[in-house]
Amino acid sequence: MYCKNSIKKIIQDLNKVSILVIGDFALDEMIYGISHRISREAPVLILKHDKTLNLLGAASNAANNISKLNDGKVCALGIIGTDYHGGILKNALQEANIDVSNLLTDANRATTTKTRISGSSAQSVNQQIIRIDRETREFVSGVLEQEIISKIKNLTPKFDGILLSDYGIGMMTPKIIEESINSARQYGKIVVVDSQDDLDRFKGATLITPNQPDAEKTLGYEIKDEQTLLKAGHELLDRTLSDKVLLTRGGDGMMLFEKGGKITEIPAFNRTEVFDVTGAGDTVAAAVTLGLAAGGEALESAIIGNLSASLVVRKFGAATATREELVQNLEEVNLEKIKKLEFNIR
Repeated sequence: MYCKNSIKKIIQDLNKVSILVIGDFALDEMIYGISHRISREAPVLILKHDKTLNLLGAASNAANNISKLNDGKVCALGIIGTDYHGGILKNALQEANIDVSNLLTDANRATTTKTRISGSSAQSVNQQIIRIDRETREFVSGVLEQEIISKIKNLTPKFDGILLSDYGIGMMTPKIIEESINSARQYGKIVVVDSQDDLDRFKGATLITPNQPDAEKTLGYEIKDEQTLLKAGHELLDRTLSDKVLLTRGGDGMMLFEKGGKITEIPAFNRTEVFDVTGAGDTVAAAVTLGLAAGGEALESAIIGNLSASLVVRKFGAATATREELVQNLEEVNLEKIKKLEFNIR
């Protein structure tokens, strides 16, 4: 039922499809220093700067994961500021082989940036001391909204799929959501939604990929047993009018709900080797989008997403996986643990 050869073929074909990522693009600025002395001005630690790393976060991380899997056939559609960090983010996206020609700028918005300052001494490991967030959470202006909608209409037929990566930082207006999904449907493209909040805003997607806490926020109740888990999948399908819901549950794996009552439980792969879950949700959304665009069934694409996440959580930071890693590690996965369930969804 779960043929590794067919999944392997889909993985090898991921670089044959292109993806448009629409969403909240962000920069993760990591500043590292060595403890130096206590300031004479105030009782605070002074760090001697060691290095600064600029990493891709939020929709930028999803696009980066796609780029690594499909050899850069990915386009970013979003908003950045005209500030210092806007230039850094744009350069970082370009270095990741992501098309930035459709990124728009807004002088009235801050480029979404999370600055983490970490310190260490000669005898200790790095430890985060403080995080500084720069962001503008209001919706984009009406003029920019219309420009984005125009780009969506023009770009959709040029790509094999769309990923909506929503972090609640102003990009996903109701009109932009509606146009993204409608355009995808019009041109027969798959559209995947990865949103942290209010899943009811997204109507008619091919697949949505909420994690359990975000699903619970939308549904208004806790998923605590099999009964509430099945109820949650049923309600998410019904309320979002999506074809499929892939509910990610961390160490408990994933649940794939499809119209007609088909439910599949996918255990977490390599759960004993977790080092850092940062960005794992972006990885799942990226890999699933590519899998569907490459012609994979929902279950096959979910397996690829699960496998991708199992690889990146073994690495530190917002990491990525490659097609070669996926193929190699697919051989280690026991697909017999995947369970098919049936539930009467009326």
